Amino acid sequence: MMIALVLAGLVQAAPAPAAPVTTPVPAPAAAPAALPSAPLPEDWVAIPDDEVMVVTLAGGGTVAVRLAPAYAPVHVDNIRRLAAARWWDAGASVYRVQDNYVGQWGDATEKKPLPPGIVANPPAEYDHAGTTAVAKLTKPDPYAPWAGYSRDGWPLAGNATAEWVPHCYGMVGVARDLAPSTGSGGDLYAAIGHGPRALDRNVAIVGRVIDGIERLSALPRGTGDLGFYKTPGEQVAITAVRLASEIPAAERPRFQYRRTDNPRFTAWIASRENRAPPFFVVPAGGADICNALPPIRRAPAG
Repeated sequence: MMIALVLAGLVQAAPAPAAPVTTPVPAPAAAPAALPSAPLPEDWVAIPDDEVMVVTLAGGGTVAVRLAPAYAPVHVDNIRRLAAARWWDAGASVYRVQDNYVGQWGDATEKKPLPPGIVANPPAEYDHAGTTAVAKLTKPDPYAPWAGYSRDGWPLAGNATAEWVPHCYGMVGVARDLAPSTGSGGDLYAAIGHGPRALDRNVAIVGRVIDGIERLSALPRGTGDLGFYKTPGEQVAITAVRLASEIPAAERPRFQYRRTDNPRFTAWIASRENRAPPFFVVPAGGADICNALPPIRRAPAG
């Protein structure tokens, strides 16, 4: 009897089952606020297909150049005609790669005849009369009274009466002999080092590499004078040059520039002139135009 009572007491004294433990679900984190410099969808504008030149190199890989007809119209017209004539498709190459300076391509022999209709020495389109900048950097430019941006996404430098596209990394210029030569556009170069700004207003700038610059900047340096390759075997052959408008639509690369005529781009300029913490501790209070190149991107799919 006593044992039964003790067992009954043990049963009665057993603790009630513990309530299930639930882990609180945190509230969804708020989406980060957009920076004042963040572009809106309408800030991105398509670059016309006939302003994009695609250079295909032997072994694969392409270099896409946005052409600048507003700043060098005759030279750019020559380039379009040369592409249409397939002038670069046989015998042309990248024949010069000078460290911290340029990667240059065209006819290394300097003997290939130009197609009909090409202006051998266009006007010296080294600068552009008037000023079209809609946004400017805070501080004067070391090579010009001001530096800024065109509405359609070109970096500019200028004075009271003229403006020009500066020689920054990736800019494409027309190789030429000594003046009065201005270069036909058959031989071109891209800056692959610190912006060689001393060339401003001395050579026609006809474009900017917007995709594939690494296919020029990463090439072996030429061991000849001024970075020229000493032998044809060192040269990188060009297999084709086409305007994007000539490429089938399904294969055509498409790019967009960022408009500069809005407060978001003004905020972007401020962000380039004064880099923010936590990494940057001391703001610079200004920027070199070559370190604040206007953004260009591939167009989103669809």
